[in-house]
Amino acid sequence: MKILLTGVTGYIAQRLLPVLLQNGHEVICCVRDKNRFNKKKFMSPNLCVIESDFLNKKSLELIPEDIDLAYYLIHSMSTQTGDFENMEEICALNFKERIEQTNTKQVIYLSGISNAAELSKHLSSRKNVESILSEARFALTTLKAGIIVGSGSASFEIIRDLVEKLPIMIAPRWIKTKCQPIAIRNVVEFLSGVIGNVETYNKSYDIGGPDILSYKEMLLRFAKIRGLKRHIIIVPIMTPKISSYWLYFVTATSFALAKNLVNSMKIEVTCKPNNLTSLLGIKLLDYNTSIKLAFDKIEQNQVLSSWKDAQTSQIFSKGFSKLIEVPVNGCYKDIRVLQLKTGHTSLEKIWSIGGKTGWYYGNWLWKIRGFLDQLSGGVGMRRGRKSETEIVSGDALDFWRVLFADKEEKRLLLYAEMKLPGEAWLEFKIDKNNILTQTATFRPLGLLGRLYWYSVFPFHGFIFKGMINKIAEVKN
Repeated sequence: MKILLTGVTGYIAQRLLPVLLQNGHEVICCVRDKNRFNKKKFMSPNLCVIESDFLNKKSLELIPEDIDLAYYLIHSMSTQTGDFENMEEICALNFKERIEQTNTKQVIYLSGISNAAELSKHLSSRKNVESILSEARFALTTLKAGIIVGSGSASFEIIRDLVEKLPIMIAPRWIKTKCQPIAIRNVVEFLSGVIGNVETYNKSYDIGGPDILSYKEMLLRFAKIRGLKRHIIIVPIMTPKISSYWLYFVTATSFALAKNLVNSMKIEVTCKPNNLTSLLGIKLLDYNTSIKLAFDKIEQNQVLSSWKDAQTSQIFSKGFSKLIEVPVNGCYKDIRVLQLKTGHTSLEKIWSIGGKTGWYYGNWLWKIRGFLDQLSGGVGMRRGRKSETEIVSGDALDFWRVLFADKEEKRLLLYAEMKLPGEAWLEFKIDKNNILTQTATFRPLGLLGRLYWYSVFPFHGFIFKGMINKIAEVKN
């Protein structure tokens, strides 16, 4: 079957794609920028990648007409603009119009459980998208999930941050809200299981695991599995805004995502009964098992996707390719060059930079810079990295985003996502003669940008020198 897969750089699609390929399907992946998608890791002749932006109707002309089925996995809850409802509506309308021009018989849409009388903006938007898609000529199968538990999922990482960082939690009232978490493995089984299943056409199903738990119970169960003693004190005076800041400063989530999550967490998300589990013969995993499986993946360094992979910053709206060519004119640069005894060890160090490994020199200064960025509403240093040894284009790396990573070319290029009065790049490159070049580039924005560069220039002298010396194994 020829399948169109949208939202490919997002958490769910990256888990679903390998399964579709293993099952022998031909998959057309829609991405806004090909530079963000690592096609090499799949090594499949049945995989094709096209550039399509569902906010740009004209770009959708590249979608082939002979597709049989399409997945709609486009979500915008963590967008920095705050207007994700409008963005999701435009994307859905453009998708519907283009897919109706193809041979598509079925569209599968992953939405959120929306059974409460009063819904958050996030869940109302998902419901609106379902309404738009249901009016099309193709058959729509909607799967509605609540909390998704798996290595790298936003829900899992937020719970993990809270439990592992806070022995005592001062929590808002919404922590008593009931939900029905589901393992990512089960979500993928449902998504792949309804392919071509006529009985599921033009129907909507809530999907959840066997446990109905409050957020408090989820946190305490997580702590028990991790062998941690945790205490939760619930206070009635925590406003949604304070709750959002609480999540933002304690966990790795952005403030935009924290705000939308808090609004959704106040609403009970439990499933209406249906026959889909028995129809597809799926064995549901309980919450405890889901947590243990997630940690198995983390310990084996096999996290396939992370919620941080989804790029939401407006900085990249014009594509990664616009930023890969590092500017020369009007820029300040810190260039350092060293001859290496062997390029292999230094290359491995470069590929392990950031996250738990740190930045090899002056880590406390990097952390201070991250904290200051977080105070100003930036991403800070909390995101870490998905894998301890592998880096691909599009990955989040502390407060950087990976623009280019090629081990064969021995080049890594990072772009700063922190709040800055300008733009910043950091590049590492080893040439054929084993010469390491480390280049920090800053393109200032106005007078403030220039003042910023000169204010941090004294720190660059020993931070960047120390970093390249550590990478090259040269004594300071």
